[in-house]
Amino acid sequence: MKRPTPFDDYLSLFRQHGGTSEDYLKDHFERFRKTLDEFNTSWVGGKRVLDIGAHWLHQAVMWRQGGFEVMAVELPVVFQQEPIRRIAHIMNIQLHECSDLGSAKDLQSIPDDSADVVLFAEILEHITFNPIPLWSEVHRILAPGGKILVTTPNYYSWRGRAWQPLRFLLGRGGGISVDEIIGTHTYAHHWREFSLREVVNYFRTLSPDFVATKAKILPTYKRSVAPWKSAIQATLDTVPLLRPNLHVEISLPAKTHGVTAKASW
Repeated sequence: MKRPTPFDDYLSLFRQHGGTSEDYLKDHFERFRKTLDEFNTSWVGGKRVLDIGAHWLHQAVMWRQGGFEVMAVELPVVFQQEPIRRIAHIMNIQLHECSDLGSAKDLQSIPDDSADVVLFAEILEHITFNPIPLWSEVHRILAPGGKILVTTPNYYSWRGRAWQPLRFLLGRGGGISVDEIIGTHTYAHHWREFSLREVVNYFRTLSPDFVATKAKILPTYKRSVAPWKSAIQATLDTVPLLRPNLHVEISLPAKTHGVTAKASW
């Protein structure tokens, strides 16, 4: 009899409590695991996590299993789904509905200094609003000595949006395409992908209190089933700039200045 894989066991947990988006979990399971493993290589602080953009709780549950206390933030329409509420209850994950991350008013109910880690995984590339109110709330919620953990696609990766020379030469622009804008749900768009240097500068611009203490470009999380494709992926991953995944940890040593960036729009 085939022995269950870690993914099989993890999927079974969600199935027991009403199911989940299995295709998404399958595609991102290795990312969840490796993000947590990378963070744990250097983290010695507290265990209170605020997961912003927690969606189906795939990552939140994994951090809960890893010994962290988890508060999860997502749109009400997501957290009102019964399977999500069920697994949150069984795993003791606090759900915080936020209808507008741009204003971040719903985050005001979360107490000051109540998180040691703010998880912002694969969210940065989707933001279309001015982020200053959001990061002001995060600064308030994050305890001194805490960290913001950001994962986001690398713009310069071998499969990133930087490498579209034919589209450029044909005068079809860059970034997300017209077909994507019209034909794909808004939350699926990567409106803005970043380089590693840009993510570090992003938080430096927001506040001098934010200090980048780890900034890495990580290899492909999931290898292709086809051996020849996996070989190509592995070869491309030997060039750090071309790796597809950014992992950035932003420390908050002390709350001295607050978020000082000013919106001009």
